[in-house]
Amino acid sequence: MTKFLLLMNHDGGTSTTTMHEWSEADRQAHLDHLNATLDRLRENGELVDVQGLTWPKHAKVVRAASVTAPVVTDGPYAEAKEILAGYTLIDVESEERALEIAAEQSSAPGPGGVPIEQPIEVRRLMESDADFWDI
Repeated sequence: MTKFLLLMNHDGGTSTTTMHEWSEADRQAHLDHLNATLDRLRENGELVDVQGLTWPKHAKVVRAASVTAPVVTDGPYAEAKEILAGYTLIDVESEERALEIAAEQSSAPGPGGVPIEQPIEVRRLMESDADFWDI
């Protein structure tokens, strides 16, 4: 089994509005789709963890300082589509399976039931020193 992190940004894919602007029915359909996907992953033993993240206004960036206390600043202030919204950690048999799961998450419905095709970044977790050198 191999662990993959599926990273979701606030990039709305085909939707030009945020979930805050969707109708209650559209929001619920979107969440029902994602929850059904997560339920299947739990039943299959493939789900390790899933978390949404708070808004960037709550984020801090910490940079070590060699002779003083670490420097802590507010941020990051990237473009909205680059803001990390949450992640799903899965443990699956293959990269192909991880890509299937990401595609299913990406197909969640948006306004009017149209799949939003949200980009999902798929990253394999390092499992050995060899992974460090696989650049």
